Amino acid sequence: MLDLKSYIRDIQNFPKDGVAFKDITPLLKSPEAFAFAIEEMSKIVAEWSPNKIVAAEARGFIFAAPIAYNLKVGFVPIRKPGKLPYFTVNEEYYLEYAKAKIEMHVDAIDPNEKVVIIDDILATGGTSLAMAHLVEKLGGIVCGMAFLGELSFLEPRKNLRNYDVKSLLTY
Repeated sequence: MLDLKSYIRDIQNFPKDGVAFKDITPLLKSPEAFAFAIEEMSKIVAEWSPNKIVAAEARGFIFAAPIAYNLKVGFVPIRKPGKLPYFTVNEEYYLEYAKAKIEMHVDAIDPNEKVVIIDDILATGGTSLAMAHLVEKLGGIVCGMAFLGELSFLEPRKNLRNYDVKSLLTY
């Protein structure tokens, strides 16, 4: 078993003063650590038997696409406004340090499809909650959320109390 935390470094005061950013690039450059993380997250997600995996750009894509491939389910990208070429639904939300908006194609999720939300690091839960709202606007069912790591001191599960949340790592 690999110690995945040893592959994630803190970058102080990024993207602004007072924030300790979790840099996953050392994990990504290690074939063993990256493969281990994808396999372990795939095991978590498989328990929910989803039809689709949803993730927001950019770091969520890195984990979600190979997990969707492993499980042979669809992958749905959620992007910043103006990046998707078809008709979209959107959701506005707050990050730890800014206000943001995300979009998804209107035909990305079918009614009653089981969807799992994937991201790298769970901080306040704002992005994940916004993704859940997008899925639900289209009639999808969020059956779970899976993360590489979770900043538990920010208490993100309070924002996500209506969802099944699992993380490989806790800080």
